[in-house]
Amino acid sequence: MIEKTRKILPCLDIRNGKVVKGVNFENIREMGDPVELATKYGAAGADALAFLDITKTKEKHGFYLDLISEITSNIEIPLFVGGGISTLKDINLILNAGASKVSIASAALTNPNFISDAASEFGHDKIIIALDVAQDLADNKYYAYTHGGQKKTDFEVFELIEKFDQIGVSAFLITGISFDGSKSGFDLAFFKEAGKRTNTTLIASGGAGKIEDFVDLFQKTNVEYSLAASIFHQNTVNIRELKQNLASKNINVNL
Repeated sequence: MIEKTRKILPCLDIRNGKVVKGVNFENIREMGDPVELATKYGAAGADALAFLDITKTKEKHGFYLDLISEITSNIEIPLFVGGGISTLKDINLILNAGASKVSIASAALTNPNFISDAASEFGHDKIIIALDVAQDLADNKYYAYTHGGQKKTDFEVFELIEKFDQIGVSAFLITGISFDGSKSGFDLAFFKEAGKRTNTTLIASGGAGKIEDFVDLFQKTNVEYSLAASIFHQNTVNIRELKQNLASKNINVNL
């Protein structure tokens, strides 16, 4: 069996048109210009880029369509866009601005029929389900959270994955809330289990702090994409060096 290609996905968290980053979804601070960072990551060998409007759902402002269009005109890799997407019109606007896929979070939980309609309208390959998750130590189950990781729902994550697998989506982008920005490594226990529950592409987010964290993720789980933000923004990890290191460990990457 051919080993799947593992991919590196830098994330641009956007607020007021600028790239920002926090720890555990809090203490947000500005990190740079999205077009400059996107261009840099594209040239450095990133396999795709994530663009997440972190205030859209709460503030109800318009989509950054001009910014999305400018980014996609400056890169040759796919751009995945998320944040406040809740209608078919939203998806159409973002895809027309140049995005390759859309990432849907809150609306997927409140209206699963929306995901069915979106997959039918635009194709299953255009839809990513984004879940912010944390483990409840009382029952050891993982639950989805909304409102920037602040509000726990009654949705058990593996049940959600099974439900959306039946609809058919291109990927699950899963962020470990307690790992986000911690630089302590990915939630390997969760992603090992998730890999047993679904054959849909998994995007792991939350916890990357050093090259060894990516090595652990790819050696110990079947996650396809690793998403990270601050370590790339702060030049803690260089994408090209990261991929060369992964390749030296016999992890299949695009060099």
